Amino acid sequence: MNLSTLDLSVIGVYALFIIGLAQWVSREKPGHDKTTEDYFLAGKSLPWWAIGASLIAANISAEQIIGMSGSGYALGLGIASYEWMSAITLLIVGKYFLPIFLKHGIYTMPQYLEQRYDHRVRMIMAVFWLSLYVVVNLTAILWLGALAINTVTGLDLVYGLVILGVLATAYSLYGGLKAVAFTDIVQVVLLVFGGLLITYLTLDKIGGDSGVVGGFNELTAKLPEKFDMILSPDNPFYKDLPGISVLVGGMWIMNLSYWGFNQYIIQRALAAKSVQEAQKGIAFAAYLKLLMPVIVVLPGIAAVMLAPDLSSPDKAYPEMMKLVPAGLKGLVFAALIAAILSSLGSMMNSISTIFTMDIYRHFKPDTDTNKLVSIGRIVALTAIVIAMIIAKPLLGNFSQAFQFIQEFTGFFTPGIVVLFLLGMFWKKTTATAALTAAVGSFVLSLLGKLFWPELPFMDRVGLVFLACTVLAVVISLQSRQEVKGETVNVGEVNFSTSNGFNIATVGVVLILSALYATWW
Repeated sequence: MNLSTLDLSVIGVYALFIIGLAQWVSREKPGHDKTTEDYFLAGKSLPWWAIGASLIAANISAEQIIGMSGSGYALGLGIASYEWMSAITLLIVGKYFLPIFLKHGIYTMPQYLEQRYDHRVRMIMAVFWLSLYVVVNLTAILWLGALAINTVTGLDLVYGLVILGVLATAYSLYGGLKAVAFTDIVQVVLLVFGGLLITYLTLDKIGGDSGVVGGFNELTAKLPEKFDMILSPDNPFYKDLPGISVLVGGMWIMNLSYWGFNQYIIQRALAAKSVQEAQKGIAFAAYLKLLMPVIVVLPGIAAVMLAPDLSSPDKAYPEMMKLVPAGLKGLVFAALIAAILSSLGSMMNSISTIFTMDIYRHFKPDTDTNKLVSIGRIVALTAIVIAMIIAKPLLGNFSQAFQFIQEFTGFFTPGIVVLFLLGMFWKKTTATAALTAAVGSFVLSLLGKLFWPELPFMDRVGLVFLACTVLAVVISLQSRQEVKGETVNVGEVNFSTSNGFNIATVGVVLILSALYATWW
């Protein structure tokens, strides 16, 4: 896809604007230096609209836009379950998990684990997440972001890596979470506008004189198989989306782990002014998740009619971008960059938070808050430099490396969910049982992969979760280990929600019920 001089100018203006905005929102009053709460939790002052926008911006990156559009091209609307089920998960997190975390005033997920279990659990999980975020997540976002840009524009991958790394550092390093969260508002607006524009143009082209509505009706009439939400066992993509398991199986475990216990995501909710403000932000994010398939999946399905002979499904979104006129094309491309930068900035901030607050402060407990902020910046910079260096050697020569790493990461997901859920809602859970569940999750997942390879990944996650739950319960009941009772009394936590949150929840349930009933 060729970008005109006007397009390139729009992209350049956007880059300068987002860096300038980040510096402006990060400024401090004269005589006030950033504290750890300022840098890592935005001074616990984030409003609901910043929380909701930032949750989505951190979640959606360029490779997901291109990848989900490609999945829409290949298997259809069924891939939207990842987005739509996330909306329900967000509301569960907002009602039942956030009140517990915010009551404990934590900076990080490992910090909560120490309060609930012991220091062993905190350090083991902090090292695990830190290694995972640096070596896998940050590197993958950077590499696949560069790959997405290469797919769209042909820009050399190495140049893409450097440009993305420099831009992410320039806008997020100084201000920390506050810079990331408030600029994410602009990023999400751009992302939604660009996505809706492409959807409009593709459906309008299919509809002709009938317009967008006619285009959608023609799409559903001519490609009904692309609008099956629950795939049958004879579908070639059943292993990726195993029928009814999408609604009642392992996807719940993956979503709860990602949205509820993932530092990279939950950190902006921990920075809320109050529980109520965080819950409003969560509800806002849930409705944005309902919208995402319209933005990223529908263009992929439309590409089946407009470009039926693509050599790869992942070329669907770049191909549809060609419909966008000059100038606006630059804006749509800037939306892709926005998605990458948001994810990179969020990941850098989470890495610096875990290292500084869970590891460095443990060994240097008397370090003053200003130095901790400086340490956080150094760690964030070091992490992005490491990711830029190892991205190509790690992922560049092995096309399936990322998929393998993602599945490897998923080996730990059931154990992490068991560790948190039992820790929050069952006071007899012991630290040893929690660690056993975490280790057992990997062992059982690996055995399942080796000896039952035909089992869909999503189903394996669900079965391993059940097995780890039983394992943790049995060990806890047989153990004489003392439980830290002062941190597990959920009776002291207020789980009540506002009428607005309750109405928003009912709205999401009704919308999803209608969607699945229509395209079951």
